[in-house]
Amino acid sequence: MLHTNSQEFWFVVGSQELYGDETLHQVKLNSIEIVNRMNEFIDLSHEIIFKGVMTSSDEILQVMKEVNYRDNVAGIITWMHTFSPAKMWIQGLKKLQKPLLHFVTQFTREIPWESIDMDYLNLHQSAHGDREFGFMNARLKKNNKVIVGHWSNDLTLEKVRDWMKATIGAGESEKIKLARFGDNMRNVAVSEGDKLEAAIKFGWTVDYYGIGHLVELISEVEKDEVEDLFMKYRELYTFDYLNYPKDVFHATVKEQIKIEIALRKFLTEAGYTAFTTNFESLHGVGQIPGLAVQRLVSEGFGFAAEGDWKTAAMNRIMKVMANNQRTGFLEDYTYNFLDSNSYILQSHMLEVDPTLAQTKPRMIVAPLGIGNKADPARLVFDGPAGTGVVVSMIDEGSEFKLLINKVEAITVKEPAPKLPMARIMWRPYPSFEEGIRKWIESGGGHHTVASFNINVNQLIDWSNIMNLKYTLIK
Repeated sequence: MLHTNSQEFWFVVGSQELYGDETLHQVKLNSIEIVNRMNEFIDLSHEIIFKGVMTSSDEILQVMKEVNYRDNVAGIITWMHTFSPAKMWIQGLKKLQKPLLHFVTQFTREIPWESIDMDYLNLHQSAHGDREFGFMNARLKKNNKVIVGHWSNDLTLEKVRDWMKATIGAGESEKIKLARFGDNMRNVAVSEGDKLEAAIKFGWTVDYYGIGHLVELISEVEKDEVEDLFMKYRELYTFDYLNYPKDVFHATVKEQIKIEIALRKFLTEAGYTAFTTNFESLHGVGQIPGLAVQRLVSEGFGFAAEGDWKTAAMNRIMKVMANNQRTGFLEDYTYNFLDSNSYILQSHMLEVDPTLAQTKPRMIVAPLGIGNKADPARLVFDGPAGTGVVVSMIDEGSEFKLLINKVEAITVKEPAPKLPMARIMWRPYPSFEEGIRKWIESGGGHHTVASFNINVNQLIDWSNIMNLKYTLIK
């Protein structure tokens, strides 16, 4: 399963000393109640922690510096319960290096006209404080997220949850460490890119390894390791032998097991969270890694084929944002051009992510027709129906851009007895024709990451946190 360190968010409240101890104590109690409600609703493994009511520049600066150096803190949520003079936020905001959400809310929901007095106004000045705090963020040119709504409203808290997931994805970007087994596919354009600029902008480490590193580890895999994992396969998957004798089928599966064990060992021992392979660079490996890759991505590793490191890195980031649910690497294959039933078939020759499976995966062995290797084993299944999102990370030469498109996946009804691949079918928004045209005009690649557990808003938030240009097809 996906292994990531638990992150937390700090909830910091703005006020000032002039209100007096009694009012400030009530501000604290109100803030704690809001935080408890947020944690109960949002229900992530990433907790929101109340860190106090800020009434001085020194307090604010100290908490911002502490946010920066604590690796377990993903970001900060600020709320101006009362009026918080913004000059005292200047040094703290300048020092802050992590994402900030300005939560525009108020403790009370309605104005109590029959009882409202100056004591009420002194305690509930969020509208006043928000403008002051917002001005200072704009003056400092901070690209912070602003969410407006009452803290008791579910739709408001869903927006907060979206931002939190995007922030976790931004933190993961800084930790991306990707191993490339072989280079990019020799004549493919879209998988190229500026690795140095990606390191500067996104924090990605992208390392190259000759395939010999993997071949050596494959040769060291013990027979007992292979047999133990093979028995687990028998429990997890349906073996569909088709026309293959059992001994040939089993031997083919065990070859993929050896690749899986070797890959996992290499990646985990060196701390890599994503990887690429390239079927043009597999000298010494008997099969193109198919089942082996599917097993690793189902555990949370990022992956893309043909050396496409940009897509592999985005795959890992989106898997972390989605908690490794229904998110994976795909490729556009072929169109169905029918007015009432137009869609695009999504798949890849081997490595489609089992987290996308709607049906129980079958294990098969079949010819590939490419790569000049032995017939590889792979898992085949049909993907989910419903609303999802698909992205492509593009290097435009002068800058990176994320292309985002909402899609509507449809249930696969037609059998395809001769197609030995997993398959997902969808229509892009705003329509089949317009979605395809805008994707092509925007330079979108044929390799993508798709998710049915992430939404468009989360990807926009992630792009803004990363200060990344994006294009939304809608």
